[in-house]
Amino acid sequence: MKVFRIKHGENVFYATLEGDHFKSLIAGQTGEGPIPLNECLILPIVVPSKIVCVGLNYKEHARELNMDMEEDPMIFLKPSSAVIGNNDAIIMPSISQQVDYEGELAVIVGQPIKNVPPEMVAPLIFGYTCANDVTARDFQRKDKLFTRAKGFDTFAPIGPCIETELDTSALGLRTMVNGVVRQEGNTSDMMRTPHELVSYISTIMTLNPGDVIMTGTPKGIGTLKDGDTVEVEIEGIGTLSNKALSEESLKTIVQ
Repeated sequence: MKVFRIKHGENVFYATLEGDHFKSLIAGQTGEGPIPLNECLILPIVVPSKIVCVGLNYKEHARELNMDMEEDPMIFLKPSSAVIGNNDAIIMPSISQQVDYEGELAVIVGQPIKNVPPEMVAPLIFGYTCANDVTARDFQRKDKLFTRAKGFDTFAPIGPCIETELDTSALGLRTMVNGVVRQEGNTSDMMRTPHELVSYISTIMTLNPGDVIMTGTPKGIGTLKDGDTVEVEIEGIGTLSNKALSEESLKTIVQ
């Protein structure tokens, strides 16, 4: 089931899209009957308390970087202020000379998770979505730590929806820039499964409903230019699309 977070009037809620209308997941929440699509604003799919990201989880990506995979997953955080939705703009900061895309499968937490073994994770997950771990690569190299490189506003596109019923063992994933495939991989190449990652992270911190886990990127990361359209497509979910704009271009549009 594909779930969207929408606003209709003053109400914000989750709903399924059925043709040209939405249907609320909670009966009676917005009255009876379908809600026309053209009366709704589609919002970013979650407002997380945190975004936990995983580095070097695809074997082919580690090989292309000539890096060894560590025994324990490498994790880092993005701030919730980085979240944008489908069709929102990625704003490339003028102080960075290299902004890269990283297409990823993301887990959306459904219930509080703390110290949960992998085999018990599934019922606690709301679903899965597409994500782009946008990175100022020059700052990542310079700082060594990831906070500045990964934390700019708009650097966490997620969407377009949450798929609640998905086998993630062998999903095709590809990232396209201006229609040209730049990344192509499969979740079967992951070193650690999404359930294993969620379990591991839950031994360190409590995961709250709406939190996002980005599960790593396959080989083929690359750089975005002003005006590029980047799309992350995952089998069974859909396509997340965002245009990359420089701060200068954004000022021109606003004017």
